[in-house]
Amino acid sequence: MGPQVCDFIEAHLCYGPGDLLGKPITLNPEERAWIYRMYEVHPQFAIGTKGGRTTKHANPLAGKRRFQRCGLSLRKGSAKTEKAAWVGIGELHPDGPVRCDGFDARGNPVGRGVVDPYIPMMAYTEEQTEELAYGALRRILEECAIGNDFDIGLERVLRKDGRGKCEAVAGSPNARDGARTTFVHADETHRWTLPSLRRAWQVSMNNLAKRPMAEPWALETTTAPEPGGGSVGEDTMDYALKLLADPPAKEPRFFFFHREAGTHHDLDSDDGLRDAILEASGPYIGQWTDVDAVAAMFRGDHGDRAYAERVWLNRRVQASERAFDVLQWEPLADPTHTVPEGTVITLGFDGSRFDDSTALVATECATRFQWVVGLWEKPASQQSKTQRSETEQAWEVPVEEVDAAVDAMFSRYHVARMYCDPPKWESWISTWAGRYGDTRVVEWWTTRVKPMGFAIRAFRSDIKAGELRHSGDRRLTSHLGNACRKYTKLVDDDEQPLWILRKERPDSPHKIDLAMAAILAAEACRDAIAAGEAEAPAYAVHFL
Repeated sequence: MGPQVCDFIEAHLCYGPGDLLGKPITLNPEERAWIYRMYEVHPQFAIGTKGGRTTKHANPLAGKRRFQRCGLSLRKGSAKTEKAAWVGIGELHPDGPVRCDGFDARGNPVGRGVVDPYIPMMAYTEEQTEELAYGALRRILEECAIGNDFDIGLERVLRKDGRGKCEAVAGSPNARDGARTTFVHADETHRWTLPSLRRAWQVSMNNLAKRPMAEPWALETTTAPEPGGGSVGEDTMDYALKLLADPPAKEPRFFFFHREAGTHHDLDSDDGLRDAILEASGPYIGQWTDVDAVAAMFRGDHGDRAYAERVWLNRRVQASERAFDVLQWEPLADPTHTVPEGTVITLGFDGSRFDDSTALVATECATRFQWVVGLWEKPASQQSKTQRSETEQAWEVPVEEVDAAVDAMFSRYHVARMYCDPPKWESWISTWAGRYGDTRVVEWWTTRVKPMGFAIRAFRSDIKAGELRHSGDRRLTSHLGNACRKYTKLVDDDEQPLWILRKERPDSPHKIDLAMAAILAAEACRDAIAAGEAEAPAYAVHFL
C-alpha cells in the first residue's frame, strides 16, 4: 500500500519544524522505498508448485501487514523524526490508507483508515517529547489543512469524531501497560539505556498483540548505538546483525534499514572524509548536506572524532571517553565453554554495600576465560530515588548471598587468589581471609592510581590481543561499555598518561562494578601465573 500512503503524505502533509516548515512534501525515491517496504501486505493469491505445475490459490494472509516491527537507522540530520511524524499522521487520520480493505480488479490492495487508533509517540525523557516525533507531528498538523480534522493539544491530538488519539509519551512502562496500541513510534532509541526505558519498550511491544484486527505495528528510529551502552537501539542492531550473519535465520515480520559509511574510507584525508560523509548520507540527503561543516566536526580541538564518526557516519564506534572497545570484547565470547570443578581460578570482587551494587567475577587461569559469578544490584524500583527520609534505611546488598557465592567458588574450584576492593567490605574480607587464607584473599585498592592504571592497561592489551575469553554475559559487556577514563597526572615509562576508571557521572545509573571485578580477576590471574600458582595441588578440593 506504499504508493497510496506516499500519495496521502504528498497531498495532505507538509514539512515540519525547520527551514522548510509548512512547505509541500516531495518524497525522494529512498523515502518512497522505505514507506513501500513498511506498508507491504500479503498478496491476494499464493503461488506454488504441485507435480511440476504452477498452482494459484487463495492466500489465507491476503491483505495482512507483512511487518509488525520496522526500524530506520540513519545518520544525524536525516530528518528521521519528521518521517516518523508523517507515518504517524497517516496512521491517525480516518482517511489514511494504511490498512488493506480488499483488492481491486488488478489485484492491488485498497487502503483504508484505522478504526479507533491509539498511537503513543515515545521519547526517552519527558523533556524530549516536544522536540521529537510528537512535537513534529503536532507542528505539521498545525500547518496543513487536515489539521482541522483534529483537536490539537500540547500533549495529545484527538480525532474530532472522538475515535482516535495520538499522545506524547516519555518512557514510563507503567503508563503504557494495558494500552490498546495500533501504532507506536520510539525515537532516538540509541539513548534508551535505562532499565525503565527498556521496560517501557518491552511493554509497548507486548501491547501490539492486543488488537490483532487493527494489525498494530512499531517503528523505531535511531542513529548507530554506542557499543556496550545497553540501549534498545543496540539490541535492535544486534538482532539485525545476527539475522544477517545467519542467512537461514528468518524473522519475516521484521524490517530494518541501516546505512553507514564503509570502513574503506581514509578519514584522515579530506577526500576520504568527504566520501564517507556522502556515503553515510545517501544519494538524496547528501545533495543538501553541508559536507564541509560536517567534516569540521572531525577536526580540531573542539571535535570528538569517535562521537562524530558514530552520529555522522552512522557507525557503531566506542566514544573516545570510554575505557574499553566493546566491539573488540564481544567477539571473544565463548558461551559454550564450561569450567570443570577443581580448576584453578582467580576472583575479582568490587562494589559497595549500601544503595549501590556489588560484583564478583571469576577467571580460569589455564584459558583466561571470565564469567560473572554474581551481581547484586539495588532493585530497579528504587534506583530512581535520589533521597530518602530520615527514617528510611539505605538499601543494602544481601551480604549472606554474597558470602554464599564466595564460599561456593572456594568449595568448587581451587581459588589461587581473590583480589578485593575493600571499601565497606573490610570486615567480610577479613572473614574470608581467615577462612580461606590471607595469601589467597587479598585487599586490592582500586584507588591506587599506578597499580590500577597498569592493571587496566594490561586488561585492554589482553582484549586487543584476543587473549581473554568470556561467557558473553550482557551485564559484563554493559559495565565495560559504561566505564569511562579518569585521567591522572601520572605517566608510564613511555610518557603515556595513566588513567583509572570512573562512571560517566557520579550519579549515573549505569554501573561499572563488573568491569572493575573483571580487571581484578584478570590481574589476580596474571599474578598467580607469575607466582607459579596456576597448577592446583592434588589435595586442594575433595568432592563426595
